[in-house]
Amino acid sequence: MASDRPPSPCAHCGLPVVAGQADAGPQFCCAACETVYGALRSDGLEQFYAARDACAVAPQPARSTGRDYAEFDDPAFAAAHIQQQPDRSTVSLVLDGVHCAACLWIVERLPHVVPGVVDSRLDLPRATVHLAWNPDVVALSAIARRLDRFGYPPHLARAGDRDDREVRDLILRGGVAWAISANVMMLSVTDYVGAWSDMDAATTHYLRSVCAVLTLPSLLWAARPFYEGVRASWTVRRLHMDVPIALGIVAGYAGGLWNVARGDGPVWFDSVASLIFLLLAGRLLQTLQRRRSQRVAELLFCLAPGSARKLDRLDDHGRDVSIASLVPGDLVAVRAGDSFAVDGVVAEGRSTVDRALLSGESRPVAVGPGDLVFAGTTNLGARLVVRATAAGETTRMGQLLRAVDEALVRKAPIVALADAIVGRFVFAVLGLATLTAALWLAIDPSLALDHTVALLVATCPCALGLATPLAVHVALGRAARQGIYVKGGDALEALAGKGTIYFDKTGTLTQGRLSVVAQAGDGQALQWAAALEAESAHPVAAALRTLGPAQPTRDVQASTGAGVRGMVAGHLVVVGRPAWVAHQATAAPGLLDRCAHWAERGHTPVAIAVDGQLCAAAAVGDAVRPDAQPALSALQAAGWQVRVLSGDHSAAVAAVARSLGIDGSCAQGDATPERKLEVIRTAAALGPVVMVGDGVNDAAALAAATVGIHVHGGAEAGLRAADVFLTRPGVGGVVELVQGARGTLQTIRKSIGLSLGYNVVCVALAMSGWLSPLVAAVLMPLSSLAVVSLALRGRGFRDPMAGTAPEAQDATLATAAPAAVEVAPWS
Repeated sequence: MASDRPPSPCAHCGLPVVAGQADAGPQFCCAACETVYGALRSDGLEQFYAARDACAVAPQPARSTGRDYAEFDDPAFAAAHIQQQPDRSTVSLVLDGVHCAACLWIVERLPHVVPGVVDSRLDLPRATVHLAWNPDVVALSAIARRLDRFGYPPHLARAGDRDDREVRDLILRGGVAWAISANVMMLSVTDYVGAWSDMDAATTHYLRSVCAVLTLPSLLWAARPFYEGVRASWTVRRLHMDVPIALGIVAGYAGGLWNVARGDGPVWFDSVASLIFLLLAGRLLQTLQRRRSQRVAELLFCLAPGSARKLDRLDDHGRDVSIASLVPGDLVAVRAGDSFAVDGVVAEGRSTVDRALLSGESRPVAVGPGDLVFAGTTNLGARLVVRATAAGETTRMGQLLRAVDEALVRKAPIVALADAIVGRFVFAVLGLATLTAALWLAIDPSLALDHTVALLVATCPCALGLATPLAVHVALGRAARQGIYVKGGDALEALAGKGTIYFDKTGTLTQGRLSVVAQAGDGQALQWAAALEAESAHPVAAALRTLGPAQPTRDVQASTGAGVRGMVAGHLVVVGRPAWVAHQATAAPGLLDRCAHWAERGHTPVAIAVDGQLCAAAAVGDAVRPDAQPALSALQAAGWQVRVLSGDHSAAVAAVARSLGIDGSCAQGDATPERKLEVIRTAAALGPVVMVGDGVNDAAALAAATVGIHVHGGAEAGLRAADVFLTRPGVGGVVELVQGARGTLQTIRKSIGLSLGYNVVCVALAMSGWLSPLVAAVLMPLSSLAVVSLALRGRGFRDPMAGTAPEAQDATLATAAPAAVEVAPWS
């Protein structure tokens, strides 16, 4: 039999072909593979397959959408995204489906197959192609269609893909400073050894002169950021940590140069070069931690479609345009499965809309003519025509993201204990250096410069200034290895204390997707219901499909907002809302009572009738995550007040709260994004508040909270607005985050205490004349090494298997939760 033969491989990707295809000619696993295969052969690019086989990559089906990309030719798109040059235009696009060197070869062959393309360069790690073309010869949409036919659908590059110039500059300066430091230190070792072996004066003078010359580029160019800090400090009339750093660097170099010139006394060129490198390395770490989230337009691009089908009238076929060209009053067609590009009123059609991204509702909402729809939500059922009332940043989503942006701007950078001390410390060091110079000018003018330089070098706030960022950086690195990404140390400081923590429900405490949580009645009817829902994009249908295998169906008719009916295995099957199904079948009171009970528990009941007889039912709901109960118990034991704040229906929110042991007064449902923002702002005025969520509807609240935590699988806007991102599903990472934050804060306090103690001792020794500049140069890096050692040995986010006994406050968190919790099934 044909079904017993092994499946043939796809001619393009090599995956098995579905049984039943004809044996003649090339066979394909999908239409996209057939399209790409034909395009490559027609353009003479068959070498792609040999190159791909040489890369030994796993088979992957092609991605080809068949779009016309007309929006790429829209003037608004060109003005916003295309760089115009006298003889060419350039743009950067991200390509889906790029995965190996063969893809690189085929994309960069584009100028040979598309007339008018001047250059095509692919950044393979980022899957970004940089295109240059002559717009008088070929349109960008034609280039995009060709890429799509090759299996690489293009879209605009994310703003986050751009290089960070400040980071690149610090890396370059740090690299130069490191090279200079290494060479100067090698020469200085020779000088130090020569001082104990009676090296002749000429050789000593030569070695020191070479060190002075080598250090000069590091002093003048690599250390420039510190001089700019001094200038900024002077402009705002506020002492900054860069002031004593710059003074110590310049004084150390000037003092060494003076001693070289007069042929006597120590030099500190190696200390100056090393200090510049270490400080640049520390600044680089801080810069990487302070990277800001992208602005409103970039967030909007991540959530709304880049194009929309604009209609001139209701019966018009329409054309694709960039969303930047849409204005209120425009008619926009939205197909099933597409996201809305504008806020508007439904002008034609009926469908269901998934608003979970914006409102947090886990169940779709039926809409028809006159109903409001919002940008960023998804049309599920049928084609709709919408008359725009707001577009771009004026949409509801755009305004929410603007609130996110404003909250991020207002949020101060890390204000740890070291920051409060550094300003006073700088002022004290400068005053003590002046006093030391004055005292020794009166006692012995020949030693005044040596002792002043010794004080400036030894008390350089390197260790004090790096105590916080270094400890934070080590903790953040450990957290990242555990799947917890924290944007800054201020979040750790807040989490180390106590306060109120709000959890979103959908996708945070629950799985975030509908599934069958209970069923009753005839099992065969349930399987037929699964077969009938096979072609529907509705989330409830997707959940029901898990009840049985696919089966042939016919005469399928869908009723928007009610259900679906059709023939399965020769039987008339009706699936949908209980009331709608009951009107078409003989009622079964027991099943209807069960449906009513499920509805009270916050689930969506679905009734199933076969040949006019109501014979089965199922409950579809959003199941609670297994780790939610132990995580919430652990947080409560640690002193946090736990609340639930969700946009889902109040009944569903109350049911989930009860299952997690949370009092009903601490759970609030039907909360709009604006209401969430108001609640968080009110709570934040009373004390530290943490918001844990995953959707765009949580983004503004995440940004306004003292600490916003974005859970795995949520929307990108929430990710950018939050202070913490959990890469693992569930909320158990919140417990690890609080525990790690407390350990990190302890390390910071110990480091600051050590730095202050070291500086007090060094000031006393330098002012009394017991500390030479050479010894100071040795002690300065030792203090930094001590801080580094403390940071590396810190308790924050350490491997739980490291074997170190936890401290009391951490033990409360670690032992308050069992390894797992059994969630009772809905019945």
